[in-house]
Amino acid sequence: MPRTTTQSTKHALKPLRPIRTAADHRAALKELSAFFDDEPEPGTPEGDRFEVMLTLVESYEAKHFPIDLPDPVEAIKFRMEQSGLTPKDLQPMIGRMNRVYEILNRKRPLTLPMIWKLHQGLGIPAENLIRPSTTTNRAPYNQKK
Repeated sequence: MPRTTTQSTKHALKPLRPIRTAADHRAALKELSAFFDDEPEPGTPEGDRFEVMLTLVESYEAKHFPIDLPDPVEAIKFRMEQSGLTPKDLQPMIGRMNRVYEILNRKRPLTLPMIWKLHQGLGIPAENLIRPSTTTNRAPYNQKK
């Protein structure tokens, strides 16, 4: 259903402002929620406003609610689970089975060649793999039977 002139005018009259506070953020989300039910056409004034509002919200959320990259070993385990892989499947990228288990159990760090092969072979973003892996009290890797 196309938007009425009243709806277009209502949105066009509100000036766009930076999102600086939690209240600004809530107001922007409230305004955007109306667009999700009836997304405006790209290239229209409402479509442009929608895109700008999304950009403002994304910028505010990136600054105030950053998402940490996963630990390299957790990223590998997640990809293994997603793809139904076993430690044996990692051998071409990491090396012998004992080396695979050393990596999965955080006994040994990833090397640059391993990082490159895991990135190429499993599609894990390199920036996730180059972070130092934590070695704090993690449960050893146990393959589910």
